[in-house]
Amino acid sequence: MSPADPPRGPSTIAVHGGEPAVRSDRSLTTPVVHATAYPFEDTRELVDYMEGGRERPAEYGRYGNPTVERAEAKLAALEGGEAAVLMASGMAAITTTLLAMLRQGQHLVLTRDTYRKTRVFAQQVLARFGVEVDIVEPTAQAVIAAMRPSTRLVFTEAPTNPYLRVLDLEAVVEAARARRIKTIIDATFATPVNMQPLRYGVDLVIHSATKYLGGHNDLLAGVVIGSAALTGAIREHLGMIGAVLDPHNAYLLLRGLKTLVLRVRQQNDTARRLADVLAEDPAVARVWYPLRPDHPDHAVAARYLRGGGGVVSFELHGGLAAGTRLVDALQIPKLAPSLGGVESLVEQPALMSFFELSPEERTAIGIAEGLVRLSVGVEEAEDLEADLRQALAGLREP
Repeated sequence: MSPADPPRGPSTIAVHGGEPAVRSDRSLTTPVVHATAYPFEDTRELVDYMEGGRERPAEYGRYGNPTVERAEAKLAALEGGEAAVLMASGMAAITTTLLAMLRQGQHLVLTRDTYRKTRVFAQQVLARFGVEVDIVEPTAQAVIAAMRPSTRLVFTEAPTNPYLRVLDLEAVVEAARARRIKTIIDATFATPVNMQPLRYGVDLVIHSATKYLGGHNDLLAGVVIGSAALTGAIREHLGMIGAVLDPHNAYLLLRGLKTLVLRVRQQNDTARRLADVLAEDPAVARVWYPLRPDHPDHAVAARYLRGGGGVVSFELHGGLAAGTRLVDALQIPKLAPSLGGVESLVEQPALMSFFELSPEERTAIGIAEGLVRLSVGVEEAEDLEADLRQALAGLREP
């Protein structure tokens, strides 16, 4: 589809966005191009290409691949961005972007609920290169208060992991632009189905495409989406760092994207249903789901999210032991990290993401001992509800 095409709905874009009307080889799906080099016809073509006067595949696989480029075009269309850069994982997208945009003496504002490895990279790696980092609460007020003359970037998630916080994007963007600060949102939990941050002035959107975008727990990929200028600079760094996406994974990602909207809409509905079930159970101390009225950011989330997403976090009165009993009693969700796939997954953050910390250290960073994170798949909502109810009932048995 071209910019002149009429507006399309998200499902139509997921299927046809970034795709030619008819491929030169007449294939309905994007072919997997396994190639490390792309020869030139002659020196004249080489010179034209180097001068930017002729479009063709990149000369070497680290600089581009036709299958990867097709997936990038579809992702840019889904987010409403000018361009996208795919990489080997979500963390590759985050680290490459931060390295491309920050230098010694500059300042990064990061919100506390961002993915743990993102925080570790900022505090341990970027700090070694002279980048100053402040980690603040995931609210617009805290982010704005942390801005200073040397601030170059604000990096947050929406919704955050694991408490699904949603800050006021427009307020942050307004304050950042007034100070010439760039804003980056990791919108993995939201997906382009539930939120398109670029519409609110955010400069760059990052996704771990391993999660909802791929959707089948069978690939690793990450993507950064935004203006052609910013993504172009990041692509230059990718060519040096080398964290490129394999073309076969790009093909799997393209296939997964075609059902993205169908999957996410069902996951939205099921997760909201299970959040309500959890909120009514006496074993549950608190439920975290952004579109429930009892979530601290409900009013903000309702402004920005078209759906609450497929993750429900909740705290149990019985602490760590109760969480373990519940997780082990569940029959459908698998005990595993990650999220966003067709299979439901469950984990206790205290025993997986933050196992190496003491209970006191976990409490200090806001991770409750009784916290459980449930990522809803596409199983029947009735089956997942029945399974959850029986596991909760087991907590009331001696």
